[in-house]
Amino acid sequence: MSRTRHLDPHCEAILQEYQDNRPRFCEVEQEVKERLRKTFADAGLLVAALESRVKAYDSLAGKLELKGHKYRSLADLTDILGLRVITFYIDDVDKVASAVERLFTIDWENSIDKRKIHEIDSFGYLSLHYICSVPDFPYRFEIQMRTLLQHAWANMDHDTGYKSGVEIPKRYMRNMSRLAGMLELVDDEFSKIRIELTDYRRRVQALVRSGNLDEVAIDGDTFRSYLELGPFNQLNRRIASMNQAEIQDVSLMPYLAVFKGIGFKTLGDISNLIKVFSEGAYQIACYQIGLTDLDIISSSIGPQDLCIAYILKNGGGRAGIKYMFDLLNGESESNDMIAEMLLEQSRDLPFMNTSN
Repeated sequence: MSRTRHLDPHCEAILQEYQDNRPRFCEVEQEVKERLRKTFADAGLLVAALESRVKAYDSLAGKLELKGHKYRSLADLTDILGLRVITFYIDDVDKVASAVERLFTIDWENSIDKRKIHEIDSFGYLSLHYICSVPDFPYRFEIQMRTLLQHAWANMDHDTGYKSGVEIPKRYMRNMSRLAGMLELVDDEFSKIRIELTDYRRRVQALVRSGNLDEVAIDGDTFRSYLELGPFNQLNRRIASMNQAEIQDVSLMPYLAVFKGIGFKTLGDISNLIKVFSEGAYQIACYQIGLTDLDIISSSIGPQDLCIAYILKNGGGRAGIKYMFDLLNGESESNDMIAEMLLEQSRDLPFMNTSN
């Protein structure tokens, strides 16, 4: 229940102006949020949250009761509409700020970059605050930008430091400050790691494009970059030509686990597999689909039959083939039956009786 407020006629007039214009504030709230969402999506910028609120009647009345004399009209209050963009990384705060600057008119005189505060206990309040405006709306609004860790800390600090109504002893404040410093370091390190990973991916992509595959260890990023070169395309086209079949593209990322599982260490190992075992893979595919009228094949047929040829030629037998299908599809008794069938089909193929 709202308590009785003691407001002078001036503050009552501001409150009435607020009530009259509140529907328009709510409209602008949604318009601004939608423009921000679209801009972030177009830029490929992932944010942790986009929050907003129009100040509640009681909240504004309480503010006016305390310091209504500071405001000539509702237009002097810049926090009736407030938005907050929460990012995962420190450097994304500046990207969000750049987007906000392009979308809205910024009141630079009243905007605040609290990130320039250097007190040890200021971590949770290092937000960037922009006071913004849009055409055809006479009221300014606030957009806060901060990281997820800063946001979490500000909420925790507010709960422990202010809501209790009790002054916090210095020893607890010291511990809180130490934790704030640790979280600030974590925030910095997350951004540093992301930058280093981005540089690593660029180096990997350059190595892959240059063909120095023996220098590139197999992991998710390197394998994904390698797949962009279409290393299995030639074999797949050769297999498809048996039936003039269409090749249906599927993700080949599951084969990362297979290649690692059979002991491959670098992309050079996969490249060598293609060179040495493409003929064996083709012979296996001929046995599988050569006498069928199959007119659509999966792009996974090439890497699958390459691995089967490699496993069989290196003595892995039924257990090795089952292990491959277990990695691809999860453990199942049917994988053992498939492995037994493939072993029988491949036993007398020419590649099994030749030296590599």
